[in-house]
Amino acid sequence: MVLKFLKSLVQPRREASAPSASMPPPGRAVAAGAEPFDVVAALLNTNGFPHFDWAAVQSWVDTVPTVQGQAEAWSACELAWLEHLRVALGPEFQLRKQGTAILLSTLESNVATATLAFVNKTAQRIVRVLDGVASVPEWGHDILIVFEDDEAYYKYVSMYYPEAGEFAASGGMYIHGGCGHFVTVKADLRAIEPVIAHELTHAYLSHLPIPAWLNEGLAVNTELRLCSTSHASADPRQMHARHRQFWGTEEVQQFWSGKSFLRNDEGSELSYDLARVLVSQFAADWDRFRPFALAANLADGGADSAREHLDVDLGVAVCAVLERKPSPLWAPKPVDWGGDPERGAFRATPARQLDNASTHH
Repeated sequence: MVLKFLKSLVQPRREASAPSASMPPPGRAVAAGAEPFDVVAALLNTNGFPHFDWAAVQSWVDTVPTVQGQAEAWSACELAWLEHLRVALGPEFQLRKQGTAILLSTLESNVATATLAFVNKTAQRIVRVLDGVASVPEWGHDILIVFEDDEAYYKYVSMYYPEAGEFAASGGMYIHGGCGHFVTVKADLRAIEPVIAHELTHAYLSHLPIPAWLNEGLAVNTELRLCSTSHASADPRQMHARHRQFWGTEEVQQFWSGKSFLRNDEGSELSYDLARVLVSQFAADWDRFRPFALAANLADGGADSAREHLDVDLGVAVCAVLERKPSPLWAPKPVDWGGDPERGAFRATPARQLDNASTHH
């Protein structure tokens, strides 16, 4: 797939916009029918990275009188923020745009163009693969920020963790953060591709209040389907044995609540794999799966929607996968979760996470 994109560079195509490198970042954003927005006043700085008070941006956008004008105003603020971030990251960084995709990176011109093309093509493929479930966001761009190294990457993403602590290593992450964007570390396209597919899937599912296991299961399966560069699964028999040994009634409630994906032990890896297996089985009948996914809610782990649309009890389903005797204790029980459930979209590329399973930040 990488070679295909690189070869395609010699074919006629709509070129990416010229890189932004010399223009100073804007001090304000404008929209018809509204007062100019003071970009500088809305800028915040954390760990040396500028980011917006997106609530202030939203308040300004709400004053724009037309829906189209609001979409354009939001996009203008995205670009303004990225220009300020470009300056903060250093003179080597360039901002490029093609279609709905924006790339902030130090990638060489031909690689940057191929990456933008891949983002746009992947977005189209995700909508087709997740027919009726994935949706292109009404506002904004598909933003990819490629950091030079792990140090800069983790320094940036640490702004979005709710509290200090150790977390499993990652190759990328989709960040809601007011303005949805996904981030990764500089690498060749074979390493970046699955990150893009995984995180862009999250972006196109962000309109749904689905539980983390469904969110991650869809992202992993879509990544595996679209990217030949994704890592192959471990030996199925060994993985099944690990699942049977790890999961108990307490751990499975962490799975349904999404908290097991954030564990610092093998529970994180096994959560991604269990989500992959469940979604793969449920999605085999897409006509039934689609209404299930649209109605699934993280508040109950998707249990009500599964019963209504799949005629499945999630507790019975997970027991079947683990070859255990069905028990009501394995079904989602929100009263036992000890806090609000997680939405998912924690980190990209579980394959890289597995490669770095002993690494924390």
